[in-house]
Parts: sequence; structure tokens; C-alpha cells
Amino acid sequence: MSISREVKIGLTGIIALVVLYLIITFLQGANLFSTQDTYYINFRNAKALAKSSPVYADGYNVGININEAAGQSVFHCHMHLIPRYKGDVPNPKGGVRGVIPSKQKY
Repeated sequence: MSISREVKIGLTGIIALVVLYLIITFLQGANLFSTQDTYYINFRNAKALAKSSPVYADGYNVGININEAAGQSVFHCHMHLIPRYKGDVPNPKGGVRGVIPSKQKY
């Protein structure tokens, strides 16, 4: 009995989300079962931030390209975790769909 391509893609997506969750909780240094809402973000240029200033993201976009038709160029597990802030774009509805402007608004 072979597993269909759709099932393999579905399982890959679920595994990717679980791995992403585990990576985020590990990087936070948090207990996997705690309800802590603290996230840590790495900035390339943090000269304007004081060392004691907490930095919070208001939300996140997660992007995964699976197969060449979706834009995958290197065939390994590759995800984008994009921190988002209130007011960073006029209308955030559509999330990462904004790469195709005609499909962003729905």
C-alpha cells in the first residue's frame, strides 16, 4: 500500500508546523506547556534600542514554499517566520499572499 502524494504533503505540513512550534518554544527558553506570550526577535540594527527595552511583535506570518511551482528552489524544509506589527501595512488582511497583489485582498 503506497501513500498518496496529497497525504505526504499534508503530513509534511503538519510536521513542519510542529517543528516550527518546538523551535520557537526552545528559542524562548519556555516550557512547552506554559502559556507565556513572550517572543524574542533578532534585529540586524538595534543601535536605537536600549538594552532594557522589551521588543514585542503583534503577530507573525509563516510562509512555506513546497515544490517548484510554489517557488521552492532548494528542496529542503525551508520556512519563513515574519514578525508583524500593528500599522506596518495599511491592510494586513491576506498575510503573505501580498506577494501576488491581485490575490492579497479578498
